[in-house]
Amino acid sequence: MLEVSQRKKVYDVCIIGSGAGGGTAAKILTEGGLSVVMLEAGPRLNPDTDFKEHVWPYQLPHRGVGVGGTQRGLVTEFMAPNGFWDIPGEPYTTAPGSSFRWFRSRIEGGRTNHWGRIALRFGPADFRAHSTDGMGDDWPITYEELAPYYDKVESYIGVFGSKENVPNAPDGIFMPPPKPRCTETLVKKACDKLHITCIPSRLAILTKALNGRDACHYCAQCGRGCRTASNFSSSQVMIPPAAETGRLTMIANAMAREIVLGANGKAEAVSYVDKSTKQEQRVYARSIVVAASACESARLLLNSRSSSFPNGIANSSGVVGRYLTDSVGSDLVGHFPQLEGMPAHNHDGVGGMHMYMPWWLFGKKNEFLRGYHIEFGGGRDMPGVGGFQHVCEEHEGYGASLKQACRKDYGTYIGFNGRGEMIPNEKSFCEIDPSVKDQWGIPVLRFHWGWGENEIKMSDHMQQTFRQIIEGAGGTVATFRRHSPPPASAGESLALRQQPAGRISEGGEIIHELGTVRMGDDPKTSALNRWCQAHDVKNVFVADAAPFVTNPDKNPTLTIMALSWRTSEYLLEQAKKGELG
Repeated sequence: MLEVSQRKKVYDVCIIGSGAGGGTAAKILTEGGLSVVMLEAGPRLNPDTDFKEHVWPYQLPHRGVGVGGTQRGLVTEFMAPNGFWDIPGEPYTTAPGSSFRWFRSRIEGGRTNHWGRIALRFGPADFRAHSTDGMGDDWPITYEELAPYYDKVESYIGVFGSKENVPNAPDGIFMPPPKPRCTETLVKKACDKLHITCIPSRLAILTKALNGRDACHYCAQCGRGCRTASNFSSSQVMIPPAAETGRLTMIANAMAREIVLGANGKAEAVSYVDKSTKQEQRVYARSIVVAASACESARLLLNSRSSSFPNGIANSSGVVGRYLTDSVGSDLVGHFPQLEGMPAHNHDGVGGMHMYMPWWLFGKKNEFLRGYHIEFGGGRDMPGVGGFQHVCEEHEGYGASLKQACRKDYGTYIGFNGRGEMIPNEKSFCEIDPSVKDQWGIPVLRFHWGWGENEIKMSDHMQQTFRQIIEGAGGTVATFRRHSPPPASAGESLALRQQPAGRISEGGEIIHELGTVRMGDDPKTSALNRWCQAHDVKNVFVADAAPFVTNPDKNPTLTIMALSWRTSEYLLEQAKKGELG
């Protein structure tokens, strides 16, 4: 039986989660003069000891892949810490006939320690999807309303890119982009012939010093952390300035259980389990900002049941957990014999793609609605852990002949990854499992998932396009399972990287799940208003990807931060008026 130990101090704000949304809220609210307590389900992060971007595989036991070489991808001591597809003692379930994977991070900064730093603005049409093609719903806000907050985020965190005037792919406030690698030049020439737009990518990595952070030194190991904070993470860019105000209290290893209502009908506290002592604690605040990630936030709201909210707090509409989406993903790899035998050279650059393809058919009639962008990478980057794990399946021999085969093939592959928009459907949602609890006694999520016909058609189009680009650049489609993920794929799962070419991604694999606590003007069909404030409980806000109404073909992190910044400024105004707790 868990013991309840109540804390009597009342903070202005309790933020649940320290990732992109939570970290941004902490910075804005503390700098605005409010006292903030932040609950993080994992430990504090120390870049000097936790990040290993300059550690070689041979310096780690079993070269960083564990006994038997079973650790790969994001789940390895060779990568940034505490990101998991499966957490012992913290399960989730899937409904019969469904398949869904849920990547979670339990450490200060959350998944911003792991993402690929792709920082794309949503476009004007992305906020008006229903008005454009009749499917889904429009957002209660416009691009023009969010644009000033995109400006603020980009100016503060640093995003490189170039102004291109691409329809529905807005330009931003950019640092100079790095120069193309030879592989990107090769692909760019093929795209030009095919009339496919190919431009410098937009990543939250510094190419110039900013706010005391050094420019990227091109070690190209972003997926393993960055001790110089040259790439963005909430743990290194948002939380430190909040802490410097003296108004931030971080409580680590705190697993939020439920939001507690007070007698006045407003939220007054958050109940959490201290993982170190296994005691239940309670922290009091005048307002609550939920930023635990889209599905974890939905779980918390659904588990916060009371006589006033039998289906979960802020859920009188019944939409919490609904409208779950992930990006449509598919990939293909090409082999380019003209890259064989290239002399050794520094080919690293930043830890991600230097160029990408935004959706180039916007406004045209296609076989499917909405669109996708293409990420690509490969060439002579530093081999990662397990980079040659399947080489013996492709080449016979051993010793010198095997080494020669490795050297011949090394750097000759380029991988293409599509990232497209999923239209919300009734088959895809999460709910509380009626019988399964985690080790802390908290009911877990059960996922339902199904792609729609539109997403299947989109993934087919991705495959056709990838093949055209590969062959147009003088390559051939590789038929083996992809064994060496290109730099562009830093944020995707191992399962996707090893999939047979052509398969649409599994739900959750792209790690862009969102939309479970949607915003809207009508309290009957949405949980939050245009300020990401709960319709039902005015001192509860959501500041991650859960409020999203659509899941466009752009990675969501930049929009999470822009929305959180906007919500936090609104919360500050309301607090000064005394209209919250």
